[in-house]
Amino acid sequence: MVKIALLLLTAALAARADLADRFFDDYYFKFSPTQGTAAGFHQYDARLEDYSKSAVDRQIAAARRFETEFAGQAASDDRDQILARLRADLLTLESIRPWQNNPDVYSSGITNSVFVIMSRAFASQEDRLGSVIARERLMPAVFSAARVNLQNPPRIFTEIAIEQLPGIIAFFRKDVPAAFNHVHDKQELAEFQRSNQAVIDALNSYQTFLQQDLLPRSKGDFRIGAANYQKKLEYEEMVVTPVQDLLKIGFADLRRNQEQFQKVAARIDPKRSSAEILHQLEQNHPSSGGLLQAFRDILGGLREFITQHHIVEIPSTAAPILEETPPFMRALTSASMDTPGPYEKVAKEAFFNVTLPEANWSTRQIQEHLESFNRGTIISTAIHEAYPAHYVQFLWLQRAPSKVRKLLGANSNAEGWAHYCEQMMLDQGYGGSDPKLRLGQLQDALLRNARYIVGIQMHTGGMTFDEGINFFIKEGYQVRATAVRETKRGTSDPTYLVYTLGKLEILKLREDYKNRKGTQFSLEQFHDEFLKQGFPPIKNIRHALLGNDSPVLWNQCS
Repeated sequence: MVKIALLLLTAALAARADLADRFFDDYYFKFSPTQGTAAGFHQYDARLEDYSKSAVDRQIAAARRFETEFAGQAASDDRDQILARLRADLLTLESIRPWQNNPDVYSSGITNSVFVIMSRAFASQEDRLGSVIARERLMPAVFSAARVNLQNPPRIFTEIAIEQLPGIIAFFRKDVPAAFNHVHDKQELAEFQRSNQAVIDALNSYQTFLQQDLLPRSKGDFRIGAANYQKKLEYEEMVVTPVQDLLKIGFADLRRNQEQFQKVAARIDPKRSSAEILHQLEQNHPSSGGLLQAFRDILGGLREFITQHHIVEIPSTAAPILEETPPFMRALTSASMDTPGPYEKVAKEAFFNVTLPEANWSTRQIQEHLESFNRGTIISTAIHEAYPAHYVQFLWLQRAPSKVRKLLGANSNAEGWAHYCEQMMLDQGYGGSDPKLRLGQLQDALLRNARYIVGIQMHTGGMTFDEGINFFIKEGYQVRATAVRETKRGTSDPTYLVYTLGKLEILKLREDYKNRKGTQFSLEQFHDEFLKQGFPPIKNIRHALLGNDSPVLWNQCS
């Protein structure tokens, strides 16, 4: 009987694994081949997303079929995560509908499809250029689909797409050819020139379409509404706390950080206001030309501190490569970590992207951008993007226990871990209790607090776009350039509360884990156990570390 039970269990596990494989092969990468390339599955390199309405309909139908199949399986964290992903996709495709209301989906989407091929040398330049040509040949049809699909988008979405297009066009005109400068096959180069010029022509035509046709009739509402917001959190982050309670939690954390900010500022100089002190600290920044080097100078010391103080195991001696943010990402991000996929076998470099001032910026724009990279925020950003946050989590991803855990995850985990690390590193003594560094960390925390509150309130009807900008400035202590960029981002990224939300979830998990371990608690062990799970919703990590379904957040609403 025991043998029969084991055979049945083995068969059930094999069937479950087969269903998961079919999900990735027949759904996830089929409809998102760029994600296949990014993950390290290069059989998808010559394919491009189909942006047509008929493809949207086919994806919805496929998601429904897989949802039914997985719903009939025995419950498990991996099964639940795939189900949540399918439901999140259905919510996006059927209710939020970016394919219908966001023109940047098309222009930035195709750019990323080329960038993931050219950014890493996973094959020869000749082979990768062949994949670029194959994708580029399909790109003019993308903009034909865009003209059909786009219906009354929000004006801000069309404006952002227009703002990004000059950088995208320059990317195809300059950066893409430069990435394949060692290709000498004349026939392949001629094919590339034709396909690349066709994309540039399509982008120029799309820019004219956006400016002259779509912008005047862009009168839609970017808000997704309270019901969609709640579902988006449930499906993507497995957080079911009511939105209004989440808002109270966010305001409570904002006020705590503001209070601590005032106290730390008083330690620096009790005779001046915190705003004056912050302004002075913002002047301590590198020049435009020295910004990347300022980050390089910090990374080694961070790694050494982590090792000496037993913060977390770092599974590799390789360091990320610092470079300027790619053009198509610059309008909405100041820094990011671009890591290879968990199944990439050849090109395993990770890139730490930092946005430098643009050549066409005014003197004031350049100054405000550099002020956002003062010494304190440079350190906080380096912690967040590299050590011990995003880059270290990527290194641990190789050890994740399943294919699902390697390929699917939650932003509240990845961004929550990174934001948690900013505070945790200073709490553990990095920087020698320098109040100026703490002030920089708190400024970044207030930025994330503002994202949390602005995202909820703009999308549930409690705040206008202009009020969002003012909130970032007044309550988040941010310069205006940052406030405008962050509020723009919030229009199309409604749940960018994930930074603070995830951080608060991790802090509660750490406290619960510490109470369970008692005198046996080790911070390094907690961090290692957390990271070895991959990056699923933190609810699933609570299952693994605590074995229960206890609340993921403190009750701050009573």
